[in-house]
Amino acid sequence: MKQDDEVDPIDARLAARLASLRAERGWSLGELADRSGVSRSTLSRAERGEISPTASLLNRLCTVHGRTMSQLLSEVEAAPAQVVRADEQTVWTDAASGFVRRSVSPPQAGLRAEIVEGRLEAGADLAYDRPPVPGLEQHIWILEGTLSITVQEAVQTLRAGDCVRFRLWGPTRFHCPGPEPVRYALVVVEP
Repeated sequence: MKQDDEVDPIDARLAARLASLRAERGWSLGELADRSGVSRSTLSRAERGEISPTASLLNRLCTVHGRTMSQLLSEVEAAPAQVVRADEQTVWTDAASGFVRRSVSPPQAGLRAEIVEGRLEAGADLAYDRPPVPGLEQHIWILEGTLSITVQEAVQTLRAGDCVRFRLWGPTRFHCPGPEPVRYALVVVEP
């Protein structure tokens, strides 16, 4: 949300899309809460646009709806384009965790790969309890700073120029030990 209590247009469209996804399945808030592990009140507030969902919350909802975060966010953007200029790329911020996510690839339904730019402030810690899509392939290339990433209990510390790839089957954790922020390119490939 913006500081003056005005709802960000992306957050408003995201809230509406979350509500429509639940409605498409005919689920009550209680059913979605049971499936996602997110409280009914939090789900209700997210669907009404009263809160800007955190990355962790969106990950849980993406898991239940069988989408990647990029797919969900692309569903609230305008019509797909072949080229998206840097100043037109969708940027989503999770202020609670210090995570900034830029959708670099032009959104396009049906394509399996996408590029995302991630930024974490020094000291930021972002944990996901499960992948949005089991078996999702990720490649992370560090552009600036240092990132400690935990995948299936294996910890890798990556610095500028380093790259790691893996498939997601369980929890992951992204931590920026600092002292500078970390900026990385993330290539996501659906199974």
